[in-house]
Amino acid sequence: MTVSVFLQKDRERSLLRRHPWIFSKAIERVKGKAPSGTPVEIFTQDGRWLARAAWSPESQIRARVWTFNRDEQIDTDFFLRRLQAAYAGRQELIQRLQLTAYRLVAAESDGLPGITIDRYNDHLVCQLLSAGAEYHKPQLIAALQQLFPECSLYERSDVAVRKKEGLAEQSGVLYGAEPAAEVVIEENNGIKILVDIQGGHKTGFYLDQRDNRAIAGRYAAGRRVLNCFCYTGGFGVYALQGGAREVINVDVSEPALALARRNAEINGLDLSRAHFEKQDVFKLLRTYRERGEKFDMIVLDPPKFAESKAQLDGACRGYKDINLLACQLLNPGGILLTFSCSGLMTADLFQKIVADAALDAGREAQILERMGQAADHPIATPYPEGFYLKGLVVRVL
Repeated sequence: MTVSVFLQKDRERSLLRRHPWIFSKAIERVKGKAPSGTPVEIFTQDGRWLARAAWSPESQIRARVWTFNRDEQIDTDFFLRRLQAAYAGRQELIQRLQLTAYRLVAAESDGLPGITIDRYNDHLVCQLLSAGAEYHKPQLIAALQQLFPECSLYERSDVAVRKKEGLAEQSGVLYGAEPAAEVVIEENNGIKILVDIQGGHKTGFYLDQRDNRAIAGRYAAGRRVLNCFCYTGGFGVYALQGGAREVINVDVSEPALALARRNAEINGLDLSRAHFEKQDVFKLLRTYRERGEKFDMIVLDPPKFAESKAQLDGACRGYKDINLLACQLLNPGGILLTFSCSGLMTADLFQKIVADAALDAGREAQILERMGQAADHPIATPYPEGFYLKGLVVRVL
């Protein structure tokens, strides 16, 4: 039985602009009963068809649009078409940068709400974060097997956000071979990175920072670099390759730091110029300030500070704190690369936080470059929420 969802009066405007989310408060009534994840038909209050969407009764985002084409069914062929389009759109980037790892599907921005798929060599790694994605997992798997028969598929849906959709966390092999403990990928024409697919952050690595790692390398020559929240040392690798005289990588994770050291080794870099510190960044920055330490370049790439609007004020304080400390630790003319991966943090607000941090540190500062996520993490124009990674290159005077 087809389930019909009717919106409140005038609540169709976002859908007419092709935004893919329908919130619970926009719904007036539902005709029929839809199990979690199943397709439903979306109508205006007066009965005009708008879209076909995945139903999520436990989420505030009550439905996520699969298609605005009434003739398009949500089946294996649907997923095959979307995957083919996503893959084709990344071919130029893959060839130009000689990538063996990239984001294949960027969820809503590729017309596949709640589905993220990264490729690491011959391993596809998926995160299914919506009820609709979970419900259509068999069709998605069938389409991936058809399009990428040479690849295995590993699931990393072990993230807390699934609870909002009424889903349990899960991970493991969906088909093919289990990934090795360390998978070597290449990016930006020959830089090697070791990836822990099964246990690493996100799907194993921060592919979205690829361009920004290269930017860091361009500023690093001759500088003493502090790489904060370094994870497996990507920024540190590029800084060393770019000619940094010293790079201090800091993270709270011993396994991540061990991989950071290995990443420097496999790129043939001089380990005498690299240091790896297992420390809390907030505490270490204060310790460095008390000791009078100075750096020529600092990278701040912290984890997401705001998962919800209620956490945004606290996130702002956290971002200001670390940026203020960084400004105090930089030599005159020093370079700060600072990032926020919190989707709720707007670019304007982040810039204001960094500006206030410099002011409170008693330093003049100039923005040299703005940074964002790599091109295999596109932002669909009706879906501004797809823009989540904001970064600034700041010269501190």
